[in-house]
Amino acid sequence: MDEPAALADRFEAQRGRLRGIAYRMLGSLHEADDAVQETWLRLSRTAAGARGRRGPAPGSTDPDPDRAGPAPGSPEPAPDRPNPAPDHPEPVENLPEPVENLPAWLTTVVSRVCLDMLRTRGTRREDFVGGRIPDHIAAADAHTPEEEALLIESVGRALLVVLATLGPAERVAFVLHDSFAVPFDRIAAIVERSPVAAKKLASRARSKVRGTPAVPQADPARPQTDPAGHRRAVEAFLAAARGGDLGALLAVLAPDVVRRADPAVLPPGTAAEIQGAEAVARETVLLARNARHAAVLLLDGTPGIVVAPRGRLLLALTLTVRSGRVTSYEVVADPARLRDLTLALLPD
Repeated sequence: MDEPAALADRFEAQRGRLRGIAYRMLGSLHEADDAVQETWLRLSRTAAGARGRRGPAPGSTDPDPDRAGPAPGSPEPAPDRPNPAPDHPEPVENLPEPVENLPAWLTTVVSRVCLDMLRTRGTRREDFVGGRIPDHIAAADAHTPEEEALLIESVGRALLVVLATLGPAERVAFVLHDSFAVPFDRIAAIVERSPVAAKKLASRARSKVRGTPAVPQADPARPQTDPAGHRRAVEAFLAAARGGDLGALLAVLAPDVVRRADPAVLPPGTAAEIQGAEAVARETVLLARNARHAAVLLLDGTPGIVVAPRGRLLLALTLTVRSGRVTSYEVVADPARLRDLTLALLPD
């Protein structure tokens, strides 16, 4: 097998892991594929430059590095589970020393590509927060529903939403260390910080991702549900909404429950506020399609619900729970209000 083909096979073996890294860092399948493609191009150019310095191997044709072509193996399969690169992989022959540890080199390159892409976004959470997902983005991310479902399952919709709240360097450091066990000395080189600073980046990101549950304020006149009970009620509400189960919704809603919503998110002619378990439950059943994109998160320290197609925050539901039943909830869709929410994963 000639050198370019052997290198393509080596890259192909790493492609799923690279895609998993890029998807966690970028939260977009389309952008993750772009990052993997750019990584392949850089590898091809590096290898071609090395071959050019020593001359072509007998019987081989040295390719033009600027015509490296698409990453081998496209279209790509479903993402792999997190798996750290081996510390001592078999070296790639006839490449310069920096590429001898190919998995580590590829991890570094794809991470730097993703970091540049995140910095280019600039606004971080402002990208597609609230409102509708722009048509050109929806078209660009038009992979099959099964592919999207596998990706989101492999990462977790809730984690994707929370990762989007991190700064670029925080997100890269957290993903590399906590999901792929990359050591901090290598992360430091990627984010251009010292190892100590890289460790602090990951630690700060971890604190934001995990968050801190709020402590309910005591009010004898209005007994609060304990945090575990609040979470159970929220999860029961979401499960019933996903299943379109009217009876289960009526069981978790208080008789005088109130639903409030930003008018922009409601169908024309729908009231911004409705009251009563029957009316709220029936409306929830009619809008059940949103529930398949939903996840339970901490919203300002309290369990709530986010609706996040493709992992991008679209809506948030803040719920009040008393005596184990939902007494009110508000659907937040305004981008400014969504950005003001502090989002974190639920504790284990």
